[in-house]
Amino acid sequence: MTGELISLGVAFSWTAAALAAELGTRHLGVAVINVWRLGLAVLFSALLMWLTLGGPYPVYAGVETWLWLLASGFVGYFFGDWCLFNSYLTIGSRMGQLLMTLAPMFTALAAWIMIGQTLSWSALLAMVVTLSGIAISVLGRDEQHHVAVSLPFKGILYGIGAAVGQGVGLVLSKIGLDCYTADVAQFSILNSPIGLQSLATGGTQKFSLPFAANMIRCIAGLFFFTLWLLMSGGAGRKMRESLHDRTGMLAMLCAVLSGPFIGVGFSLMAVQYTAAGIASTLMALTPIIILLPSRWLFGQPITMRNVVGAVISVVGVSLFFLL
Repeated sequence: MTGELISLGVAFSWTAAALAAELGTRHLGVAVINVWRLGLAVLFSALLMWLTLGGPYPVYAGVETWLWLLASGFVGYFFGDWCLFNSYLTIGSRMGQLLMTLAPMFTALAAWIMIGQTLSWSALLAMVVTLSGIAISVLGRDEQHHVAVSLPFKGILYGIGAAVGQGVGLVLSKIGLDCYTADVAQFSILNSPIGLQSLATGGTQKFSLPFAANMIRCIAGLFFFTLWLLMSGGAGRKMRESLHDRTGMLAMLCAVLSGPFIGVGFSLMAVQYTAAGIASTLMALTPIIILLPSRWLFGQPITMRNVVGAVISVVGVSLFFLL
């Protein structure tokens, strides 16, 4: 029961992160909020690395590891989050999170193409169910009673792009993390200090490996968002102005704490107490949980079609993990 409760807490945490990100993006803009968000993520990660690995950077990571994880950071944190935050501005965090239920589908496709994982019938069924739920939510009827898209097409493309970024970025990060684990094992064999033996064989330090890998991804995202901000002009002025926007900065801090910090940390804890499939299903409830808060905060109407579509999409996501 502990794992299930933690998983539900993660779903609420990610809901808060999405709502805070939408509010912060409206105040600060896509590039500025992501420079702050990823900058803080790198800072927190460096502190964690210093406490657990003895240095403020991912020690033992080789060149191949860095290349795969930097690629993952570019695809997931830069391209994916650029699309996601723009979808928040265009169609709102509620619909943005709904379209993010496509991420497991793109993860499965990317894993099939890039690392040869089997694309099972259950995964195909999950894709069909998820797509059906999204179709119910985004399709409506126009004045001539013809089927039409009820959302701005640009916003839908942003949402799909965000799901692609997360899915492909996750597969790239898996490859990078596997390389990182091999790097640690190689250092352990060559040098054999107690700390490295513990790290390679499942000691407490091994828990920090995903966070070390994520730090490299954050570095890539921070670099490209900073470059994007510089290319857009007035980078210094925009960053200084953001410091005087209390609402935007508070929303950004909430998004950082409830998403990458609390959300990721407790999601790792959840799978220690319950089956990964159950935990993943409960954590995927964000598109349902977000319905009421988005109505209260942003006045976004809730229709029966929205509710049914969100439920069906979540069921589709759960099929990826439970079948």
